Amino acid sequence: MKKIIKNGTIVTAADTFQGEILIEDGVITQIGANLNAAGAEVIDAKGCLVFPGGIDPHTHLDMPFGGTVTKDDFESGTIAAAFGGTTTIIDFCLTNKWEPLKKAIQTWHEKSREKAVIDYGFHLMISEINDEVLNELPQVIDREGITSFKVFMAYKNVFQADDETLFRTLVTAKDLGALVMVHAENGDVIDYLTKKALAKGNTAPIYHALTRPPELEGEATGRAANFTGLAGSQLYVVHVSCAEAVKQIAEARSKGFDVWGETCPQYLVLDQSYLEKPNFEGAKYVWSPPLREKWNQDVLWKALKSGQLQTLGSDQCSFDFNGQKDLGRDDFTKIPNGGPIIEDRLSILFSEGVKKGRISLNQFVDITSTRIAKLFGLFPKKGSIAVGADADIVIFDPSVERVISAETHHMAVDYNAFEGMQITGEPVSVLVRGEYVVRDKQFVGKPGSGQYLKRAKYNSNLPKSENKPLSI
Repeated sequence: MKKIIKNGTIVTAADTFQGEILIEDGVITQIGANLNAAGAEVIDAKGCLVFPGGIDPHTHLDMPFGGTVTKDDFESGTIAAAFGGTTTIIDFCLTNKWEPLKKAIQTWHEKSREKAVIDYGFHLMISEINDEVLNELPQVIDREGITSFKVFMAYKNVFQADDETLFRTLVTAKDLGALVMVHAENGDVIDYLTKKALAKGNTAPIYHALTRPPELEGEATGRAANFTGLAGSQLYVVHVSCAEAVKQIAEARSKGFDVWGETCPQYLVLDQSYLEKPNFEGAKYVWSPPLREKWNQDVLWKALKSGQLQTLGSDQCSFDFNGQKDLGRDDFTKIPNGGPIIEDRLSILFSEGVKKGRISLNQFVDITSTRIAKLFGLFPKKGSIAVGADADIVIFDPSVERVISAETHHMAVDYNAFEGMQITGEPVSVLVRGEYVVRDKQFVGKPGSGQYLKRAKYNSNLPKSENKPLSI
């Protein structure tokens, strides 16, 4: 059925204007004024903003870690994402050194099939580079449409790859047209500091942060950026948390290196003191990189404003406080790393960013949707309100005030990392390819309706002219 959205303020990464949107067969077919609505369902967006569905480039759903599995799977996780205004996610497919890449990808297809309520794609973890992997990667790109590879520089003896693997991945990605992503922390030094802390009997959650200092994130970020410049390749640094890493990205970009940076809402509004909460409550905030001293928040906001950081991911990786996080009650290294973030990503950036004047409304759309679509081969079908684009649309009330709470969120996890935070703004209705998933704040979607997305190769001609000097 045709739909027409009327009376709303349309917001893209470039423009803000009053207009109407006609949707036919899941695609935007017209944008303008006084459109012919004959036979169409009329959606009244009066008083609301209308912007493209959010794209979350960084999720971990139904992922094994630390002897347990994330609480949110592709059903509960994508339902929560939809309530938060996200219509597409790109999840991380983990690999094992002893099995073919296609086996890992098949496992992730099985995890997501008949569960996702929004559209989704996969990134692929690279833990080693050998002839078998090199032979498989062209098929991964051409057949599966997976055009981004992730290399971990941390989690020694678990996920961590060595420098040769990272560099050869960058070289290979340049040739194949893929974007390399890194978790940038120096895993070797972290391993040493962790063993030293445990030997002294320091087992509380705060030591997760103290054994992963920001200098090690900065060092690894700089190392990965320099490898990228040497290889003439392209790099996307995930979950940037501190000034040290921002500085390395800014310097690399000033040299003309093809380097991009993502931060997450938790680093913009939470700080290291949360890990010191009594009664083991600090375990709720254990993830990597860890929360930093509060002053880093201002650096991250300025980096988003100036364009030195370009995107916002959630790093959704939820574990229950009771029964999962408490596995590390006597040893912080056994606390499963991660938090429930997927539902609150857009609203926090809007409330703390747009409403407080830290970023513009158009930057908000670019950071949460458009730039991500361009970087990860989804544009122009995703990431914009334009004729020919998928009708992934969020109708957002910018004036409603509410309090974030586990009592009202839609994630399967038993706590909310932003519990009690007062924010302004909330999605009212969310459409994926022209069909409601959330309508008037009620879930009306269907598990399995989300489509797997084969993505295009990386566009090395993406403009980087938005760079502005950054003072730290």
